Amino acid sequence: MFARACAVALAVVSFATLLGNARADERPNILWLTSEDNSAHWLGCYGNEHAQTPNLDRLASEGFRYTHCYANAPVCAPMRSTWITGVLSLSMGTHPMRSRYAIPHDQIKYYPDYLRVAGYHAGNHNKTDFNLGGRPDADCWDDMEWPNWQKLKTQQPFFQILNYGSSHESSAFGEVDQTDHDPQEVNLAAYHPDVPDLRNNYAHYHDAIRKMDGQIGDALKRLEEAGLAENTIVVYCSDHGGVMPRSKRFLFHNGLHCPLIVRIPERYRSLWPAEERGATIDRLVRFVDMPKTWLSLAGCDTPEYLQGATFLGPETEPEPPVHLAYRGRTDERIDNARAVCDKRFLYLRNYMPYTPWLQRLEYLWRMKATRAWEGEFAAGRTDEVHSRFFKPKGWTEELYDTKADPDCVNNLIDRPEHQGIAADLRRQLGQRQIEIHDAGLLPETEMARLAKANGVTIYEAVRNPELYDVAELLDAADLALEANPENLPELQRMLESPQLGQRYWGLVGCFLLDHGEAGLKAIDDPSHEVRAMAAWLLIRTGEQERGLACLRELVEQRSYALLMALNVIDWIGEPARALMPAVHELELVETYRKQYEYPKRMREHLIQRFGA
Repeated sequence: MFARACAVALAVVSFATLLGNARADERPNILWLTSEDNSAHWLGCYGNEHAQTPNLDRLASEGFRYTHCYANAPVCAPMRSTWITGVLSLSMGTHPMRSRYAIPHDQIKYYPDYLRVAGYHAGNHNKTDFNLGGRPDADCWDDMEWPNWQKLKTQQPFFQILNYGSSHESSAFGEVDQTDHDPQEVNLAAYHPDVPDLRNNYAHYHDAIRKMDGQIGDALKRLEEAGLAENTIVVYCSDHGGVMPRSKRFLFHNGLHCPLIVRIPERYRSLWPAEERGATIDRLVRFVDMPKTWLSLAGCDTPEYLQGATFLGPETEPEPPVHLAYRGRTDERIDNARAVCDKRFLYLRNYMPYTPWLQRLEYLWRMKATRAWEGEFAAGRTDEVHSRFFKPKGWTEELYDTKADPDCVNNLIDRPEHQGIAADLRRQLGQRQIEIHDAGLLPETEMARLAKANGVTIYEAVRNPELYDVAELLDAADLALEANPENLPELQRMLESPQLGQRYWGLVGCFLLDHGEAGLKAIDDPSHEVRAMAAWLLIRTGEQERGLACLRELVEQRSYALLMALNVIDWIGEPARALMPAVHELELVETYRKQYEYPKRMREHLIQRFGA
């Protein structure tokens, strides 16, 4: 109790010193309003002339609108894992969707823990989904109920989250023919074909955004009526970009670029990032910066392990040169990619360039726009740009000018005039991956097995170079992704390594070169993930029976790499029909429904695509 009291007193005195003329008992309340799945371009204050967002537009005029705010992950659970800890989910191994891997909770606290120690009342209504094992999501909050605004007056200072799901992807599902917004007025992304179902779905989602804006307006009204507006910092942002197909889940601009608006009362004018209200702020803000910034604004000490930079207030740190983003498995579909961006250029590195961008994903296909787009492609009515995202990527690297091409359809990676920019962003990506201990350079299941075998968390495993050498793995991946025939002897040597990472990337390199002998060598590898890739390589280089037999065995024995095996079966196309009896017989019993939900979705998709 004495230690807690001392910590509270220190935080109060520290904050009073920072504010100068504010009294020590006047630390600001913080109200954090979050919406789900909408990128910045859906709001009127971010330039969408068809948006009806008067409350957020007004908030921007009363506060400060950030023009370069980016999510670290383009999907909710991995992003919220970063938010609650202040540590990138890629650095903890919690970047695969709904994976719930444990972290060392004795080393990494949740940011509300520090707020509560400092005397803040911490409330959260009603979103958790932190994607972390070993601690209940609700454990770090004082309450998770809708706030009683009059009661909050007695609980100051408070930190209160209000999360709005009315803009979530699911709001774009269902029938879309009856909308308040005019479908003919919407601006379609350059990668979408101009067909009625897509226009209607855009208009339908505009309706959802308007609903969300109304809920934000109601919260701001209640704050005002309770007499709390003059001592409460209001923050609004979404949890990542979206939500039409090829935005959420993808490392393009529309999946990462998010709105961020901060309103700071006059009494805390010393915290303003500009001289006048209504200003736009062009500082690069990363979502990982937010927990550290909230702690700083509350006068809390910030622990050393936080990976962000304070972007607001007297303790503002230098602006980062780039933003790091990443994608791992999203629901049942496996992919692996990284991105870095500055305020103009976005560089992507695809670690699985052999997979399609738009893999069929059960949840995404609930949207009529997705099905309509796929139908246009299947009917042969789409051009090169509109067709591209149903095909294998083909590109290991991508570079986009997000100012001239916010929809990211013109890849500049091979343009001579952009080689310097590409080289700089490529270098900065590698540097950041080493700094944060990128935990996604081996398949997800192998990372989990590595940690379990050594009695540690993935977070701890990737910080032990004897278990996981990040720099060595990056070198192996880079060599493989070059797809250079001159590297084939080295890739073959990698297949003989006792190190799983060397064998895995050696096989990927041989796969990209269609070197079938590597498949024969790797088909009996101890790693089931390697075996699944080897099977695919054999199927595409003429050893179809051997490859199909391996995949059949992985399915029948309920391999720990079952999800990878099912994805490979989808990727191989027509030869998969020979495996449908095994897929059909795959029993994912109700007892393990949650564990096997994603393989279950893949099984249903395969049966629908190829028959029983």
